[in-house]
Amino acid sequence: MAEDDGDGRPFELEVLSDELIGGGGFLSIRRRRLRNLRPDGSRSREWLCDYVDRDKGVDAVVLVLWRRAATGAVEVLLRRGLRPALSWGRPVERCALPDLRDNFFFTEAVAGIIEAGEQGEDAVRRRAADEAFEEAGLRVAPETIALLGTGFPSPGMTPERFVFAAAEVALSAPASLPEGDGSPMEEAATIRWVSLEAALAMCRSGVIEDLKTEVGLRRLEDRLEGR
Repeated sequence: MAEDDGDGRPFELEVLSDELIGGGGFLSIRRRRLRNLRPDGSRSREWLCDYVDRDKGVDAVVLVLWRRAATGAVEVLLRRGLRPALSWGRPVERCALPDLRDNFFFTEAVAGIIEAGEQGEDAVRRRAADEAFEEAGLRVAPETIALLGTGFPSPGMTPERFVFAAAEVALSAPASLPEGDGSPMEEAATIRWVSLEAALAMCRSGVIEDLKTEVGLRRLEDRLEGR
């Protein structure tokens, strides 16, 4: 494996060991001991590369559900659900800046893991449609879902790539209570519709701090405005 920034490969990566730490849970840590192998045959000192490993699937889909209000304004669906890592993983004494709010519940767009074996655009659309029903109680035809590109959220710690998508639903579309995926983590989740303009303002002000949601909203805005 080698890094390529467009100007050729300055070195290869020599794998000295490969270890999976913490198996059996939702996430594991993949720990590789590496050395840079240079073209002249010299090697760097040994270094560690740790990253998140997830058996269920590597990538995730981020789905912005939207509708036209009676006024013609675009409204988007926001979901508020549990994110325990934000409560327990951010002790005040270790944070660079104080948190703006209690993040026991966190506001996001609909999203979900693309499971192992789900490959290709059609499979991604089907996964997005499943997430729309699980997390928002809305039935969406997979073929109506627009794919809006991809992005890596944190390449220093996870190989996960987000596939951004959007789907329009009718103003009168019937919605049921979100079923969730059966996990207690889905308990007490709520959904609401807000204008796209208001949602983007919430991102700018820090009321919404989820970056995948902001990127999804901005890509939807670009698509609707023909950019």
